[in-house]
Amino acid sequence: MARMTSPVLTVGFDLDMTLIDSRPGIRACYLALAERTGTYIDADLAVTRLGPPLADELVNWFPAEEVAAMTDLYRSMYPAIAITPTTAMPGAREAIEAVRAAGGRAVVVTAKHQPNAELHLEYLGIEPDAVVGDLWAEQKAVALREHGAGVYVGDHVGDVRGARTAGALAVTVATGPCSPEELRTAGADVVLADLAEFPDWLSVFAGLPYPPARA
Repeated sequence: MARMTSPVLTVGFDLDMTLIDSRPGIRACYLALAERTGTYIDADLAVTRLGPPLADELVNWFPAEEVAAMTDLYRSMYPAIAITPTTAMPGAREAIEAVRAAGGRAVVVTAKHQPNAELHLEYLGIEPDAVVGDLWAEQKAVALREHGAGVYVGDHVGDVRGARTAGALAVTVATGPCSPEELRTAGADVVLADLAEFPDWLSVFAGLPYPPARA
């Protein structure tokens, strides 16, 4: 397995279904949007395909010419509805701590609207070194390169594409909508069951004593 050659280990993380389980909050926000607009939205279906930008989902329920306005409305409702029902994924805090214990930096790069992403992390007490929002799939490579990330951790095939475009190692967790087989087929370098496995993997990858000493 390749070892990290950069003097500073920087690991990027996706947000939805990687660090946080946002399904309850997003479901509630879709239901509120449906009630507000009088438009049917299958919220249970929508939360099974999290990952792509919000507009990609809204186009299934609203005419294309209304999607921009509905995106703005949804985002304005989101803080009051979706933050408190959302929980941290198992191992999320420990994954960030493992990067720090290894002397590295943790950066969240997500398709979620950045102000709402920051609210989630603040509410849950997850403290990355930086948060970059509103980037999906290959677009994530821009932020990953800017921060010098050599590893990107996500749950979606779009995250794999972002990592590979950035020249970063694509580490995936099978906690989102994509199966381990789909992630491997997309080109994931590593497939973990969940983030609870990440600290052990990081110790091997970075050539650290196990377990990494806490800072």
